[in-house]
Amino acid sequence: MGGNHAVSVAAARSAKNVRRFGGAFRATHHRAMMTIFIHALQHPQRFGVMTHLRALLRLLTLVAVARRRVRFGVAPAIVAMVAGCTSPKDTATPALPHAVASAGTPQPGEAPPGMVWIPGGEFRMGGDDQYAVAAEQPVHHVVLDGYFMDTHTVTNAQYRAFVKTTGYVTVAERAPNVDDLMRQMPPGTPRPDPAMLVPGSLVFAPTSRAVDLQDWSQWWAWTAGADWRHPSGPKDSIVGLDNVPVVQIAWDDAVAYATWAGGRLPTEAEWEFAARGGDHRTAHAWGDEAIDPQHPQAHIYDGAFPSHAAAPKAVGSYPPTGFGLYDMSGNVWQWTSDWYRPDTYAKDAAQGTVRNPHGPDVGLHPATEGQPTRTVRGGSFLCSDVYCRGYRVSARSPGAPDSGASHIGFRIVMSVDQWKRRHTSSRAGP
Repeated sequence: MGGNHAVSVAAARSAKNVRRFGGAFRATHHRAMMTIFIHALQHPQRFGVMTHLRALLRLLTLVAVARRRVRFGVAPAIVAMVAGCTSPKDTATPALPHAVASAGTPQPGEAPPGMVWIPGGEFRMGGDDQYAVAAEQPVHHVVLDGYFMDTHTVTNAQYRAFVKTTGYVTVAERAPNVDDLMRQMPPGTPRPDPAMLVPGSLVFAPTSRAVDLQDWSQWWAWTAGADWRHPSGPKDSIVGLDNVPVVQIAWDDAVAYATWAGGRLPTEAEWEFAARGGDHRTAHAWGDEAIDPQHPQAHIYDGAFPSHAAAPKAVGSYPPTGFGLYDMSGNVWQWTSDWYRPDTYAKDAAQGTVRNPHGPDVGLHPATEGQPTRTVRGGSFLCSDVYCRGYRVSARSPGAPDSGASHIGFRIVMSVDQWKRRHTSSRAGP
């Protein structure tokens, strides 16, 4: 969506959490690795939990990266969800792609508050520039009906209103269930100390020295107490950050908000069409120009990655797209409704022109041997040209749907019918 980081003891937070790293566990089918993992949890004073888990996750990273290079050339699910990008092929400016084919349909009436009309129409979806990886290909024809889209990603203030109204508890805030966890372990595995199983999430942790950019364990930490109210851990706060994108949001958390608000997550096709601004098939949401370090067109990482702290900026800090959308490149990754498969576009292209595609029926990522993953789009404040070009409009990455991180957020869309239902109902929106 996307081992790597310094995982705390609480990494065994639930069966879902084990699946979070778990696709990689199952991909190796290595009983000894699992035994080391649990044994380290049970005896931290003897074995050094951090040392064991870091070594284990680095090994899993090597396995995943090797499999990626051999089979598809795309980031494995657990790596991509956290690293959130694919490595650039080089640093040259991408070539100018093709043009959008049609202008779509006119707006059917007043837009919902905080949304704009995206007219839909026919366009060529995918990437064919020098940075495009296999999962972005082939470029294929898509036709979309019109829809409304949030002008910016959902903010802390908006998510707070949702939680206040509904009492919703996010995935990162939920206490793990040890029985669910043990069902994922080999027979005979000792039960971990319940005190170790606490809520938390993934947090960016900058380094003080140059590191191997293939080893994302160097700059990510699984942090107890990290959640949407405390993005970097229990001592962090979102007080005074109402207009900053909400993060530490798992896919289910985003869907819950969207349902409450009367909308849904965008499909990949809807997201990409909107990011392109409707007029031209450009490499970035702002056009074909490369990122300007002196006057950046989007919020990505500044300087040598990952040498210093970074965080999302307030929505609307950079100019909008042709449709009036903010932060379609950088700031935070955005969940879509689609399951992720690296061969999705090949299957769509075989049908000729596809209308309103909703992605495959189930996700299947090679690095997790069948673990379903959803697609995230747009890149984040951690993208860097030396490490990640996920801010390109055709870039797509898999994300474990039961995992959030400090650089993943979302925005929602509404169909015309959804807006009519909400407009005539008494349900309070965000």
